[in-house]
Amino acid sequence: MSQAEAYLQDQQARYQDELLEFLRIPSISSLPEHAADVERAASWVADRLRVAGIEHVQILPTGGHPVVYGD
Repeated sequence: MSQAEAYLQDQQARYQDELLEFLRIPSISSLPEHAADVERAASWVADRLRVAGIEHVQILPTGGHPVVYGD
């Protein structure tokens, strides 16, 4: 098993937990009552990008849904 495969196997439960945490945000973009949840989902993604080491992360407001940008 390669180092990458071993790492993924060791971290699988954490990755699944993080994915489920994200999926629990009811960010249904077509429903206006979930606008705050869409914002919360964008913040969740931005936070994960920062944790991953992305230096410049922004949540860009638009006329509709926010855009998460990182470089």
